[in-house]
Amino acid sequence: MMLFKYLMRIYLLLRYLFHKISRTGTFSPRHTCQYLTDPYKTAGNPVKDGLHRHHVKQFHESSCSVATVASAINTLAQHQGLAAMEPFPVTQQDLLNTVTAAHWKERMGANGYKGRRGLPLEVLGEVVRASLKVHGIAHKNVEIFQTPGPRSPATAGARKRLRQGLAAFETQGSCLVLAHFDQGSFIREMNIPHISPVGGYDPVSDRVKILDVDPSLPHPYEISFGVFYQGIFTRYQNVFRKFGYGRGGCIFIWL
Repeated sequence: MMLFKYLMRIYLLLRYLFHKISRTGTFSPRHTCQYLTDPYKTAGNPVKDGLHRHHVKQFHESSCSVATVASAINTLAQHQGLAAMEPFPVTQQDLLNTVTAAHWKERMGANGYKGRRGLPLEVLGEVVRASLKVHGIAHKNVEIFQTPGPRSPATAGARKRLRQGLAAFETQGSCLVLAHFDQGSFIREMNIPHISPVGGYDPVSDRVKILDVDPSLPHPYEISFGVFYQGIFTRYQNVFRKFGYGRGGCIFIWL
Protein backbone atom coordinates (compact mmCIF):
# COMPACT_ATOMS: atom_id res chain seq x y z
CA MET A 1 0.00 0.00 0.00
CA MET A 2 2.79 2.44 0.87
CA LEU A 3 4.51 1.68 -2.43
CA PHE A 4 1.27 2.36 -4.31
CA LYS A 5 0.81 5.71 -2.56
CA TYR A 6 4.41 6.64 -3.30
CA LEU A 7 3.98 5.82 -7.00
CA MET A 8 0.68 7.71 -7.07
CA ARG A 9 2.35 10.83 -5.72
CA ILE A 10 5.12 10.59 -8.32
CA TYR A 11 2.50 10.26 -11.07
CA LEU A 12 0.60 13.33 -9.83
CA LEU A 13 3.80 15.34 -9.55
CA LEU A 14 4.82 14.42 -13.10
CA ARG A 15 1.38 15.43 -14.35
CA TYR A 16 1.71 18.76 -12.55
CA LEU A 17 5.16 19.36 -14.08
CA PHE A 18 3.84 18.46 -17.53
CA HIS A 19 1.13 21.12 -17.29
CA LYS A 20 3.66 23.64 -16.01
CA ILE A 21 6.17 23.00 -18.80
CA SER A 22 3.59 22.75 -21.58
CA ARG A 23 1.57 25.70 -20.24
CA THR A 24 -1.65 23.71 -20.23
CA GLY A 25 -4.38 23.28 -17.61
CA THR A 26 -4.20 26.00 -14.95
CA PHE A 27 -0.84 27.12 -16.39
CA SER A 28 -2.52 28.06 -19.66
CA PRO A 29 -2.63 31.82 -20.38
CA ARG A 30 -6.36 31.38 -21.00
CA HIS A 31 -7.02 30.11 -17.47
CA THR A 32 -8.20 32.84 -15.12
CA CYS A 33 -8.15 32.48 -11.34
CA GLN A 34 -8.27 35.64 -9.26
CA TYR A 35 -7.18 35.58 -5.62
CA LEU A 36 -9.25 37.91 -3.45
CA THR A 37 -6.92 39.66 -1.03
CA ASP A 38 -9.29 42.40 0.19
CA PRO A 39 -11.12 41.74 3.49
CA TYR A 40 -14.62 40.36 3.09
CA LYS A 41 -17.44 42.91 3.39
CA THR A 42 -20.72 41.67 4.81
CA ALA A 43 -23.40 41.31 2.16
CA GLY A 44 -26.55 41.25 4.29
CA ASN A 45 -27.01 37.56 3.54
CA PRO A 46 -26.64 35.89 6.98
CA VAL A 47 -25.79 32.49 5.53
CA LYS A 48 -23.12 33.83 3.21
CA ASP A 49 -21.75 36.20 5.87
CA GLY A 50 -21.68 33.40 8.44
CA LEU A 51 -19.83 31.08 6.11
CA HIS A 52 -17.04 33.62 5.76
CA ARG A 53 -17.01 34.21 9.51
CA HIS A 54 -16.71 30.51 10.34
CA HIS A 55 -14.33 29.50 7.57
CA VAL A 56 -11.50 27.27 8.85
CA LYS A 57 -8.54 25.49 7.31
CA GLN A 58 -8.06 21.71 7.26
CA PHE A 59 -5.71 20.27 9.87
CA HIS A 60 -3.95 17.74 7.61
CA GLU A 61 -3.73 16.81 3.95
CA SER A 62 -6.82 14.56 3.90
CA SER A 63 -9.14 16.48 6.23
CA CYS A 64 -10.70 18.96 3.78
CA SER A 65 -14.11 17.38 4.42
CA VAL A 66 -13.85 18.09 8.17
CA ALA A 67 -12.98 21.78 7.73
CA THR A 68 -15.72 22.20 5.12
CA VAL A 69 -18.45 20.58 7.21
CA ALA A 70 -17.32 22.44 10.35
CA SER A 71 -17.70 25.74 8.49
CA ALA A 72 -21.20 24.76 7.37
CA ILE A 73 -22.37 23.48 10.77
CA ASN A 74 -21.17 26.56 12.66
CA THR A 75 -22.71 28.88 10.06
CA LEU A 76 -26.11 27.20 10.29
CA ALA A 77 -26.03 26.78 14.06
CA GLN A 78 -25.52 30.51 14.50
CA HIS A 79 -28.07 31.35 11.81
CA GLN A 80 -30.70 29.20 13.53
CA GLY A 81 -29.94 30.45 17.03
CA LEU A 82 -28.40 27.19 18.21
CA ALA A 83 -24.98 28.55 19.15
CA ALA A 84 -25.90 28.96 22.84
CA MET A 85 -27.20 25.39 23.10
CA GLU A 86 -23.86 23.60 22.68
CA PRO A 87 -20.13 24.27 22.77
CA PHE A 88 -19.68 26.82 20.01
CA PRO A 89 -18.05 26.97 17.61
CA VAL A 90 -17.93 23.25 16.93
CA THR A 91 -14.33 22.26 16.29
CA GLN A 92 -13.15 19.83 13.67
CA GLN A 93 -12.20 17.38 16.41
CA ASP A 94 -15.68 17.74 17.94
CA LEU A 95 -17.16 16.64 14.62
CA LEU A 96 -14.93 13.60 14.33
CA ASN A 97 -15.74 12.58 17.90
CA THR A 98 -19.51 12.93 17.58
CA VAL A 99 -20.29 12.02 13.95
CA THR A 100 -19.63 8.32 13.46
CA ALA A 101 -21.13 7.96 9.97
CA ALA A 102 -18.96 6.37 7.29
CA HIS A 103 -16.09 5.81 9.75
CA TRP A 104 -15.24 9.47 9.27
CA LYS A 105 -12.69 9.66 12.08
CA GLU A 106 -10.94 6.48 10.91
CA ARG A 107 -10.75 7.89 7.37
CA MET A 108 -8.80 10.85 8.75
CA GLY A 109 -6.19 8.59 10.34
CA ALA A 110 -2.78 7.84 8.87
CA ASN A 111 -3.91 4.52 7.39
CA GLY A 112 -7.51 5.48 6.69
CA TYR A 113 -10.46 3.12 7.00
CA LYS A 114 -9.56 -0.13 5.23
CA GLY A 115 -6.87 1.83 3.43
CA ARG A 116 -9.23 4.60 2.28
CA ARG A 117 -8.65 8.22 3.28
CA GLY A 118 -10.82 11.20 2.55
CA LEU A 119 -14.45 11.18 1.40
CA PRO A 120 -15.80 10.50 -2.09
CA LEU A 121 -18.89 12.54 -3.03
CA GLU A 122 -21.53 10.02 -1.90
CA VAL A 123 -19.76 9.48 1.41
CA LEU A 124 -19.51 13.25 1.92
CA GLY A 125 -23.29 13.44 1.51
CA GLU A 126 -23.73 10.74 4.16
CA VAL A 127 -21.45 12.59 6.58
CA VAL A 128 -23.19 15.93 5.97
CA ARG A 129 -26.61 14.41 6.74
CA ALA A 130 -25.27 12.82 9.93
CA SER A 131 -23.58 16.06 11.04
CA LEU A 132 -26.78 18.08 10.58
CA LYS A 133 -28.73 15.49 12.59
CA VAL A 134 -26.21 15.30 15.44
CA HIS A 135 -26.18 19.08 15.84
CA GLY A 136 -29.92 19.60 15.42
CA ILE A 137 -29.68 21.76 12.30
CA ALA A 138 -33.07 22.25 10.61
CA HIS A 139 -32.97 21.76 6.84
CA LYS A 140 -35.25 20.68 4.01
CA ASN A 141 -32.93 18.38 2.13
CA VAL A 142 -29.34 17.36 1.46
CA GLU A 143 -28.95 16.98 -2.29
CA ILE A 144 -26.03 15.09 -3.77
CA PHE A 145 -25.44 16.70 -7.14
CA GLN A 146 -23.15 14.66 -9.36
CA THR A 147 -22.27 15.86 -12.83
CA PRO A 148 -23.26 13.63 -15.76
CA GLY A 149 -20.86 11.98 -18.19
CA PRO A 150 -19.16 14.03 -20.95
CA ARG A 151 -21.60 13.03 -23.71
CA SER A 152 -24.72 12.83 -21.60
CA PRO A 153 -27.83 14.69 -22.85
CA ALA A 154 -28.35 15.73 -19.23
CA THR A 155 -25.37 18.11 -19.29
CA ALA A 156 -27.38 21.24 -20.16
CA GLY A 157 -29.88 20.50 -17.39
CA ALA A 158 -27.06 19.87 -14.91
CA ARG A 159 -25.43 23.21 -15.67
CA LYS A 160 -28.79 24.96 -15.23
CA ARG A 161 -29.42 23.17 -11.92
CA LEU A 162 -25.96 24.11 -10.67
CA ARG A 163 -26.50 27.77 -11.48
CA GLN A 164 -29.85 27.65 -9.68
CA GLY A 165 -28.19 26.31 -6.54
CA LEU A 166 -25.42 28.90 -6.67
CA ALA A 167 -27.94 31.70 -7.17
CA ALA A 168 -30.09 30.43 -4.29
CA PHE A 169 -27.07 30.60 -2.00
CA GLU A 170 -25.97 34.02 -3.22
CA THR A 171 -29.28 35.89 -3.40
CA GLN A 172 -31.53 34.11 -0.88
CA GLY A 173 -29.27 32.29 1.55
CA SER A 174 -31.58 29.31 1.11
CA CYS A 175 -28.81 26.74 0.70
CA LEU A 176 -25.13 26.06 1.21
CA VAL A 177 -22.99 24.63 -1.59
CA LEU A 178 -20.11 22.30 -0.74
CA ALA A 179 -17.96 21.54 -3.78
CA HIS A 180 -16.14 18.25 -4.43
CA PHE A 181 -13.63 19.01 -7.17
CA ASP A 182 -10.29 18.39 -8.82
CA GLN A 183 -8.17 21.05 -7.12
CA GLY A 184 -5.68 21.11 -9.99
CA SER A 185 -8.47 22.23 -12.33
CA PHE A 186 -9.00 25.42 -10.31
CA ILE A 187 -5.52 26.44 -9.19
CA ARG A 188 -1.89 25.51 -9.80
CA GLU A 189 -1.83 22.44 -7.61
CA MET A 190 -1.73 18.70 -8.24
CA ASN A 191 -4.85 17.07 -9.69
CA ILE A 192 -6.30 15.59 -6.50
CA PRO A 193 -9.86 15.32 -5.13
CA HIS A 194 -10.61 18.21 -2.81
CA ILE A 195 -13.58 19.65 -0.89
CA SER A 196 -14.34 23.27 0.03
CA PRO A 197 -17.38 25.53 0.44
CA VAL A 198 -18.57 27.89 -2.25
CA GLY A 199 -18.36 31.41 -0.84
CA GLY A 200 -20.14 33.40 -3.52
CA TYR A 201 -21.55 33.58 -7.03
CA ASP A 202 -21.90 36.60 -9.31
CA PRO A 203 -24.66 35.90 -11.86
CA VAL A 204 -23.59 38.91 -13.95
CA SER A 205 -19.94 37.92 -14.41
CA ASP A 206 -20.82 34.22 -13.99
CA ARG A 207 -17.93 33.72 -11.57
CA VAL A 208 -17.76 31.45 -8.53
CA LYS A 209 -15.91 32.19 -5.28
CA ILE A 210 -14.19 29.29 -3.51
CA LEU A 211 -13.44 29.44 0.22
CA ASP A 212 -10.68 26.89 -0.11
CA VAL A 213 -9.83 25.11 3.15
CA ASP A 214 -6.28 24.32 2.02
CA PRO A 215 -3.99 25.99 4.60
CA SER A 216 -1.42 26.82 1.92
CA LEU A 217 -3.95 29.26 0.40
CA PRO A 218 -4.36 32.35 2.59
CA HIS A 219 -7.02 33.93 0.38
CA PRO A 220 -10.21 32.76 -1.36
CA TYR A 221 -10.31 32.88 -5.13
CA GLU A 222 -12.74 33.36 -8.00
CA ILE A 223 -13.03 31.26 -11.16
CA SER A 224 -15.43 31.29 -14.07
CA PHE A 225 -18.53 29.11 -13.94
CA GLY A 226 -17.07 27.12 -16.84
CA VAL A 227 -13.91 26.32 -14.90
CA PHE A 228 -15.99 25.53 -11.81
CA TYR A 229 -18.19 23.12 -13.73
CA GLN A 230 -15.20 21.48 -15.37
CA GLY A 231 -13.52 21.02 -11.98
CA ILE A 232 -16.48 19.17 -10.48
CA PHE A 233 -17.25 17.42 -13.76
CA THR A 234 -13.82 15.93 -14.51
CA ARG A 235 -13.41 12.27 -13.60
CA TYR A 236 -10.66 11.87 -11.04
CA GLN A 237 -7.48 10.18 -12.19
CA ASN A 238 -7.47 6.38 -12.44
CA VAL A 239 -5.09 6.20 -9.48
CA PHE A 240 -7.98 7.29 -7.23
CA ARG A 241 -10.41 4.55 -8.37
CA LYS A 242 -8.92 2.18 -5.81
CA PHE A 243 -10.06 4.58 -3.06
CA GLY A 244 -13.63 4.94 -4.29
CA TYR A 245 -13.34 8.26 -6.14
CA GLY A 246 -15.27 8.63 -9.38
CA ARG A 247 -16.56 12.01 -10.48
CA GLY A 248 -16.92 15.16 -8.41
CA GLY A 249 -20.00 17.27 -7.80
CA CYS A 250 -21.65 19.33 -5.07
CA ILE A 251 -23.59 18.87 -1.88
CA PHE A 252 -26.53 21.29 -1.61
CA ILE A 253 -27.83 21.82 1.92
CA TRP A 254 -31.31 23.21 1.30
CA LEU A 255 -32.77 25.30 4.14
